Amino acid sequence: MDITSLEKDIKNKKFKKCYIFYGEDEELIQEVVSNIIKNTLDDNFIDLNLVRIDGIKEGFDTIENACETLPFLSEKKVVEVYRAEFLSWEKDKKSTDNLKKISKYIGNIPEHCILIMYYVFKEQRDKIASEVRGIKGDSAIIKVDKLKGDRLYKKVEKIFVDRGRSIGKVELKFFCDNVDNNMSIISNEIDKLINYTEGRDIKKQDILALFSQKSENDIFNMVDFLSQKRPEKAIDILNELFFRGEKDNYILSMIERQFKILFNLKLGMSKGKTKDILSKELNLNIYICDKMMRQSEKFTFKQLKKCMELCVISERNLKTLSLDKRTELELLIINTVRV
Repeated sequence: MDITSLEKDIKNKKFKKCYIFYGEDEELIQEVVSNIIKNTLDDNFIDLNLVRIDGIKEGFDTIENACETLPFLSEKKVVEVYRAEFLSWEKDKKSTDNLKKISKYIGNIPEHCILIMYYVFKEQRDKIASEVRGIKGDSAIIKVDKLKGDRLYKKVEKIFVDRGRSIGKVELKFFCDNVDNNMSIISNEIDKLINYTEGRDIKKQDILALFSQKSENDIFNMVDFLSQKRPEKAIDILNELFFRGEKDNYILSMIERQFKILFNLKLGMSKGKTKDILSKELNLNIYICDKMMRQSEKFTFKQLKKCMELCVISERNLKTLSLDKRTELELLIINTVRV
């Protein structure tokens, strides 16, 4: 099933017993999940009929028990399993066992329950387990792709409208075509643009003024200091980014993005791909591509993979634990130097 078909089913109140979502942009996946929940459960009883389960911490038994429990004053209940890493192609024995049990159980999910599971890719090469596509029963497996073209423009325009601002068609297209295609980053940039323009019409010059070229250069330099094992210099840049008002999730996204690009550049170079080919494949300016190719040579594949894993761990910690955000990012910097 694709997103368009799903949206049509939701509009017609036609729901399957199980949905499995996967893709790169967690915010887009969560938006789809929220749409199902909103159209299934009564707001007055949502806390009683929505069960959210951490797929890393909990196993099949917890998921099954939640599904089997009857809803309260409602025809339906929703069980949402986030961070369902047992859906990934890379998994340990415990995850393999969980996936086997859940695959068998999907055909026996009670009529009163909708089970939703999702897995967010850690990197561009990531994918779901081949066994997932063989799951039978009243279920749908849906890849949530990044928005492009008109769908992206409409989505971003709606965010502006929801925040009480309008933006011209030309400015909207310029904004979308130049911002990183990640809804968390897009949302952050919209907030900055709204604050910057202080109620007046948004112009192309405003967008140019706020686009984070300096931040990207800072992230490049930060990662370069990490390759040199100079965490104190990297932390100085981190403090400067916080001082300029950059949000923790945006900084983390940029660091993670840098490591992903370096990994893909190194992978491409190992296959003999040239700067011209890689700049087109990764949508990089040829000059920036050249700089990052040289930077990627300072890391091994193992180091880059570990750095990306550390970014994912920091992201989870920031979302699920009550931590000082700056301290968590400082720990990330220190840990990446140790890999």
